[in-house]
Amino acid sequence: MLIGEVARRSGVSARMLRHYESLGLVRPSGRTGSGYREYSGEDVRRIFHIESLRAVGLSLREVGRALDDPGFAPADLVDDLIRRTRERIAAETELLIRLDRVHATEPAGWEDVLHVLAVLRALGSPSAGTRQRAALAPVDEVPVEALVEAALDESDPVVAGALRWALARSDGSAALLAEGLGSAVPEVRERAVRSLTELPGDEAVALLRDALAHPDAVVRGRAALALGAQGEAAATPVLVDMIVAGSNDTDAADALSVLAGDDDAADRIASLLVGRLGEDTTGPPAPGRLTQALAGIPGPTASRALVDLVGDADRAVALTAAYLLRLRGDG
Repeated sequence: MLIGEVARRSGVSARMLRHYESLGLVRPSGRTGSGYREYSGEDVRRIFHIESLRAVGLSLREVGRALDDPGFAPADLVDDLIRRTRERIAAETELLIRLDRVHATEPAGWEDVLHVLAVLRALGSPSAGTRQRAALAPVDEVPVEALVEAALDESDPVVAGALRWALARSDGSAALLAEGLGSAVPEVRERAVRSLTELPGDEAVALLRDALAHPDAVVRGRAALALGAQGEAAATPVLVDMIVAGSNDTDAADALSVLAGDDDAADRIASLLVGRLGEDTTGPPAPGRLTQALAGIPGPTASRALVDLVGDADRAVALTAAYLLRLRGDG
């Protein structure tokens, strides 16, 4: 079979076939009387093997080793190809994300494109000062997706604060931050809910209400503290749980006192606190914290509970209850 026919059947150009021959990848088995290259069926099969190996990403040098080196380990090469392919996909994905973010700013000219790219690079800088300056750039110069990603990754408290401030001035960040609540990394979940607590608007409040049922106690707690400060009664059970667990219990008690703004609310909260007094807990004893929390709850239900606690077997609880009653003018 002459080179022209091989090229037609294989889809490999005659020029490339000659290149393969110059590299020693394939050698025509014979020559015609006129000196033209003549390929055998085995030669054509080798050409197809070369093309198949190139198609999965092998270089021509690697193709030669794969076909001719008896000690060649295919599994090792496949592992290397997988690694290289993943690196290439990651690089292309990062480029696509960056281009999408530049496009979202609707640049009017190349100067705008270059400016946005500079801001994006600054957000990923190893320098905390550079990242902070990027976070403080005008809102319309920083894609909100980039701000959210930076906020979820940021460990420096000063830079994180600047990023949360920038997010509070941006549109569309709430839903993106909510996705961070599903992260497998606890620190990312904590950064996401903390950022949500500083966002204005009903969307952020709704997302924080949803977070009250989150499996992560840190997420639930931050959401409850923020909602409690805003007078959201839905936060009450989580705040009581925090007092029992000793997790930010002082802040939780302060939030409960805000929620106890009327008689009905005060009685409900006091009843919840009293109902937890007899529980067995796996952590540090809770009665002392629950007793102190009752101090900030007005109304007769809390007062009666403190009167009962004066006779508690735990002397510290009894003394605390007596002291709180005197402060309330009930003792």
